[in-house]
Amino acid sequence: MSIISQHCYVSGRVQGVWYRSGAQKKARALGLTGWVKNTDDGRVALLVCGDETRVAALVQWLWKGPLFARVTDVSIEAANEESLQDFEIR
Repeated sequence: MSIISQHCYVSGRVQGVWYRSGAQKKARALGLTGWVKNTDDGRVALLVCGDETRVAALVQWLWKGPLFARVTDVSIEAANEESLQDFEIR
């Protein structure tokens, strides 16, 4: 099992559509840790830590998001792993 950390930035219609709550629910269901927050430029940013396969499953969900989201881009960068106990909304 390979543990990784990634910063993800989601663009499109992703604020005001329950995107952060949906991402938190999906991440917790996958057993991932990290955080999700809105950014000033209209995107949603995430730090995701966990098993590589489970992180990939969350990234796949990020492209879809909740019902009213309209995702146009998901960019991913490697991150330094943080010691987090849960997946929180910031």
